[in-house]
Amino acid sequence: METTELESPPSLTALYGRAVVVPVLPGGGDELPDRRLVLRDAEVREEHVAEYARVCGFGLANEVPGTYPHVLAFPLHMSLMTDRAFPFSVLGLVHVVNRIEVLRPIAVGARLDVCVWTEDLRPHRRGRQFDVVAEAETGGSVAWRGRSTYLKQGGGNGDSAPRRDDREAAGELAACAEWRIPGDVGRRYAAVSGDRNPIHMHSLPARLFGFPGAIAHGMWTKARCLAAFDGRVRSPYTVEVEFRAPLLIPGRAHLRSGGADRDWAFRLESPDGERVHLAGSIA
Repeated sequence: METTELESPPSLTALYGRAVVVPVLPGGGDELPDRRLVLRDAEVREEHVAEYARVCGFGLANEVPGTYPHVLAFPLHMSLMTDRAFPFSVLGLVHVVNRIEVLRPIAVGARLDVCVWTEDLRPHRRGRQFDVVAEAETGGSVAWRGRSTYLKQGGGNGDSAPRRDDREAAGELAACAEWRIPGDVGRRYAAVSGDRNPIHMHSLPARLFGFPGAIAHGMWTKARCLAAFDGRVRSPYTVEVEFRAPLLIPGRAHLRSGGADRDWAFRLESPDGERVHLAGSIA
């Protein structure tokens, strides 16, 4: 795999501009590029972690929240997926699954070597999917790993994978919180994460993409759920979610959870229980 070392984080503003332009330019292939990006000595700044914690609902601590390194890796995600060699337009991709492994604590103030690559292009019932893998090293070993699975819709066979009935699963999880989610949470998360996809920030562009209004970032939703377990989760652990349905903002949502010891299951759903926004687990 070809490795490219970056001197600084890519500009997300420039990358979003490139995301619009690249699909109309010639180039690109049928396979994922055999390339990885490395950003060395990325700083985990105290004020940035604190703002991220406030937006996502975490308490302040000497260690970063488990979802925080994703925001350091995200510019590298975008850089790979907006390259002309990439086979899909990033504007048409759907983030369907996210898995994070916290292998050991990352201290606020640490310096991280962040590495990102893509792999495992494979069929999906609604098209094709692939993974963007990110690792964060400190002290010479991997402390954190994230795997974001994206779906390119179109050309699938339409067969539904077996899934346990949502209502049956909901009966095993107790309602533990009701959240009123403000309409500015998309803009606040965008400011701290750099993920300024307009469908999360304003209703008008969201409607242009087929949504009734602005929707919450998937990774904010995951982080907010993980924050609900603050004080009960210790590394090493894995937190994985499947994104099911968009969460309109402003809005309301119910969190259900259940489990014992270090293993938990959770779901975020609409107040009437008819829509599941995400389903996840901590192990």
